[in-house]
Parts: sequence; structure tokens; C-alpha cells
Amino acid sequence: MADSKVSPTPLLKDELDIVIPTIRNLDFLEMWRPFFQPYHLIIVQDGDPSKVIKVPEGFDYELYNRNDINRILGPKASCISFKDSACRCFGYMVSKKKYIYTIDDDCFVAKDPSGKNINALEQHIKNLLTPSTPNFFNTLYDPYREGADFVRGYPFSLREGVATAVSHGLWLNIPDYDAPTQLVKPLERNTRYVDAVLTIPKSTLFPMCGMNLAFDRELIGPAMYFGLMGDGQPIGRYDDMWAGWCMKVICDHLGFGVKTGLPYIWHSKASNPFVNLKKEYKGIYWQEELIPFFQAVKLPKECTTVQECYIELSKQVKAKLAGVDEYFDKLADAMVTWIEAWDELNPSDSKAADLPNGASK
Repeated sequence: MADSKVSPTPLLKDELDIVIPTIRNLDFLEMWRPFFQPYHLIIVQDGDPSKVIKVPEGFDYELYNRNDINRILGPKASCISFKDSACRCFGYMVSKKKYIYTIDDDCFVAKDPSGKNINALEQHIKNLLTPSTPNFFNTLYDPYREGADFVRGYPFSLREGVATAVSHGLWLNIPDYDAPTQLVKPLERNTRYVDAVLTIPKSTLFPMCGMNLAFDRELIGPAMYFGLMGDGQPIGRYDDMWAGWCMKVICDHLGFGVKTGLPYIWHSKASNPFVNLKKEYKGIYWQEELIPFFQAVKLPKECTTVQECYIELSKQVKAKLAGVDEYFDKLADAMVTWIEAWDELNPSDSKAADLPNGASK
């Protein structure tokens, strides 16, 4: 049964890092100060490493530019994208915390319908610390929330749920549209605040957006690779999509859950749809073959860790997607490099015992 007593959400300030990819000064942090200041920030500077990024005073942070990435990873730095926000995943790799929250620098604090500022981080933590229900849909959405429960007909054997690996938040104002939709609806803004959190059902894929996203790094971290995008690559703006598809099939295999819905942030500016189209056009075409591939992926039961699942997935990418474009041959190799680099920086992770379904440390 869901607990009717609701205790305050723990801050987890010593267990969570905030990862921010950027090419500019981080003035946006001023608005987030009441919510972010207790936490450690990992800033991944993209683009020109000689540019000085200014961070408002009073924040505890470490900043990595391309020179740092090359120094830390050596030849394996080839798996980290350049001139693309996909570089954020380097922050996931160097973090030593259990949880990660990642946000874009054009995302501001949103207000709920009553006009109160939304503490997005607190809601993500609530989502991650309560179970998910991927195996049976609850029509009152999140049964662990105050004022809700499991409805009549929900099997008691499934009410404990499973550990939540990912919390995917949404956006008010500028929606996360692809370039063709942006071009057709240039003035469309999202004003709908839907007060709900849903578990994405098992065997269902979704488009994961990286601009307001939290996850349990210990449960699923090695699967959160944002691929090869940007400079020197034939595609961009599919970094978070790729990570989401890989992550979801691995969560389904290992028995972890993924939630979407609250919290909202305010997405302040629309990117140029013509620039986006240039980055996306191959992805828009390729995804019609990528989605059936991921829907058909079967991971062998011998794969019991995220790393083992990810290496197996890379083999299937190489075998089945290299025919779509040679890029996927290169991406499959980068997936392996990513895991090797992750294990070098996080040696205890690769030796971690198997986690039973629903286990949470």
C-alpha cells in the first residue's frame, strides 16, 4: 500500500550533483540559487576551451573544458561529443554521487498554477525515491503520491513497485519540438500544467529530453551515454534521444522504472529551426529504422549489469544498424569506449554486485 503519511523530501545535498553543459556565462543560476546553492555543480564547458565562463559567486562547482576532458580520458576522449550539449555526459562519468540532475542554461524556474515557484529538484528527488510501476498501469497515475493510491483491481503482488532509475521532467513555454514542427508552429507555447507523474510502461519507448532530467547514477549511470553528436558527426540533437532509447531497453531488462511528468521548468528560448533542421534531418529519417530496432532488442539473461547490457547493445547496434549508415558502426565503437572510460574512472562500479529487481541502496 502507498503510505498515507508523507514525510518531507530529503535534500540529498551530499548525494546529488547538478550537471550543466554550457558555452556561456551562467547568469541563469541566480534564479536557481534558492534551490541549487546547497549542491555541488559539475559544469561541462563546450566549444572554445580558452573562453572564460563566469559562474555567480557562492556556488560550489568544478568546471571541465575540452582540454580537461582530453587530459582525463586521453584517447578515450573521442567518445565525448564536441560542439554539442551531448558533452554533458562527461559530467555523469566524473561525478562521484549517487544521483545526477542535469539542466540546460536556458531553463529557468517555472511557476505552478497558484503562482508559486517550482522547486524542480525537490520533485525529481521525490520521483527517484519512490518506486515506479512499469508492469501494470495505475489509472490514478503515481500511487505513492499524497492523495493517491492503487486503484481497485491493481494486483497486490505488484504494489511494491520497482526502483526508479530516471525522472524525466517537462517544460512550460517553449516545447521540445523538432525542426519541422517548430517551422509549422513557430508561435506555439506550452501553457498546460498537468499535475501528474506517470511511470512509462515496460516495453514502451519515449523521446527523452536532456534539459530537465534526473537519474540514479548507481542504478543506470553507464547507460546514460549521449552518443556522438555535433562537430565531425552527421547528426545533432539526437543525443538525449539515443541515451533514452538505450536506457529504456536496459531498464526494462534489469527491472528498473522510468517516470515522466512533473516537475516543470520554464524553457526560455527557442533554438533556430533552420539550424536545427540541418542537425536533425538525418535523425528524422533514421529514427524510422532506429525505433523498430530498439523495440525488437532482446538482451540475454546473462547480462546482469548495466555495463554488460550496454556492451551487448553496442554489438547489436553494429550488427543491425551499420547497414543504415556507417555512422552507427562508429557509434557502436564509441559505446564500447564510453564503458571502458566509465569503468576506468569508476572502478568499483564495474565490480558491483548484481542488483536484484527493485533493489535500491
